[in-house]
Amino acid sequence: MKIRVLFFGATANAIGVRSMEKSLPVGSTSKTVFDRIKSEFPKLGSHKLLYSLNQNYATGDEIVRDGDELAIFTAVSGG
Repeated sequence: MKIRVLFFGATANAIGVRSMEKSLPVGSTSKTVFDRIKSEFPKLGSHKLLYSLNQNYATGDEIVRDGDELAIFTAVSGG
């Protein structure tokens, strides 16, 4: 199956792309995908990261399906 991975702000700057397509085994969880991306791009390790699946904050337990969209971004704070 294939999903689209989006990167925003500092995450896009760290790896040099704003999006990519990933092939994954059926039954992968959002946490598995997130961990795989972090291991492929060690520069992301210096950031406090959050991720969402299909525009909803992910808990890590969600099963990723073909065509889904996983977004990775840095934690932000407001004032």
